[in-house]
Order: sequence, then C-alpha cells, then structure tokens
Amino acid sequence: MSETRVGQDSPVIERSKGITSIGCIVDLDDFDDANQFYGFVEDYNLRPNAVKIIGYKSYYDKNSPYSTPVFSDKDLGWNGAIENSYALEFLSREYDLLVNYYTSDNLLLQLMSVKTKARFRVGFKEVDLIYNDLIMDSPLKEFKTFKTELKKYLGVLNEIE
Repeated sequence: MSETRVGQDSPVIERSKGITSIGCIVDLDDFDDANQFYGFVEDYNLRPNAVKIIGYKSYYDKNSPYSTPVFSDKDLGWNGAIENSYALEFLSREYDLLVNYYTSDNLLLQLMSVKTKARFRVGFKEVDLIYNDLIMDSPLKEFKTFKTELKKYLGVLNEIE
C-alpha cells in the first residue's frame, strides 16, 4: 500500500516505524555547530554512520575546509537541478528521520528537503508547514531544547522506545 502526503510530492520511504538513519539539513548561516547532530547516534542508539549532515551557507569558499559538507545558492542549476556532489550524495540516501534545521524561507533549503527521501520529517514553525510532519516551536539556537523535545515526541509517536 502506497503512502502519500496531501500537497507534497516528496519521496516517501515505506518502512516500519523506528529510527535507524537520520538526515540533517542545517542552515550554517544561522546555526554553526552542525557536529552536535552526531549526538543523535548516542541518543537513539544508532550505528556510528547512521547520521548524515549537509550544511547550507549562502556563500562559501570551495578552498576553505569545512567540517560539514556544504552547499550554497550557487549550486542550484538549470530547472532546479542541484549541482553539488555533497548534496547529491546526501540526496542519494534514504532516511527514517529528516531534520530540517532551518527557520528561513530559503528556496534551496526547501528544495533539498523536498528532494530528500525520508519517512518522517521534523522542522520549525517558521517554515511552511508542508515540508514537515512534526513542527517544533523552539529557538534555532537552543539545540538542547530541540533534542529533548524531539526525543519526547518521537517517543509519543512510537518511533523510539
């Protein structure tokens, strides 16, 4: 049986409940410590490589080292094609949980979110509600609060024990 979301053409993963893989799309212009997301491995008892992070910067220098793979507006090609190897590698995977960690109404962040194959999506109330299944109402800078609330709601939804 196929699952579809009203008003959204995002790829949906058909898998039983439970979190075994997490994808994180992070706005590095507003939240610069994306490495905190690797804490999900311990929080949800996941394999070490189960969390994948892709960061967005409005501008970045390709010659500068970033600890997180990065994409930017200049990686948007003709007809909505994404022309960034890190972003394409991120999009090639399937996730049980996609964390849309951004609050700006940014076309490229939203395009990445829509193109990501994920069973369950979580994001913030400032972004159009069609992009997420679970909407969080906490400040972007308060990551600890976000993590606590996310774990609580995933438990309520029987996604985690």
